[in-house]
Amino acid sequence: MSKVLAILGELSNRDIDWMIANGSKEKITTNTILIHEGQPIDALYIVLDGTMKAYVASVGNQEIGIITSGEILGEMSFVDGRLPSATVKAIENTLILSIPKQKLNEKLEQDVLFSLRFYRAITKFLSTRLRGTVTRFSEHQNLLYQDTYKNDNTEKLTDNSTVAKSRFEALMERLKSS
Repeated sequence: MSKVLAILGELSNRDIDWMIANGSKEKITTNTILIHEGQPIDALYIVLDGTMKAYVASVGNQEIGIITSGEILGEMSFVDGRLPSATVKAIENTLILSIPKQKLNEKLEQDVLFSLRFYRAITKFLSTRLRGTVTRFSEHQNLLYQDTYKNDNTEKLTDNSTVAKSRFEALMERLKSS
């Protein structure tokens, strides 16, 4: 969950209100593929509850990660405009918030402050994910940054961890009631 806290710690309450108002809750059943490697996607996803796995065909469908509550999906394709580099499949029933790419792009173009906060949050999120990936796949962990060993250390991700946690709880409550 710490990864979504990095994002929510950067966004304002108004930003989160916009995401809830313009996104939609979706239930993804076990074994359903949400993202297909090499195929376009039209949304950014936040995993609210459940577990998914990511795997890559070019390495024999090897699992490259487990995605749990609070993770963001589709952010790389959103940022760089390229097709997804992995397939993401639900390994248990999962609840996501789906934010349409078109609406998000319009918001980013119209609201400069939202854009600044959003891209700063995504940058921190991607940095944390990359550090975690490097740690997992490195044979020489003693050469890596020491803070990568504890990737769930929310305080390293955001200075607003208390605010971010309360925003995530409020987000979950609002989505449960809708």
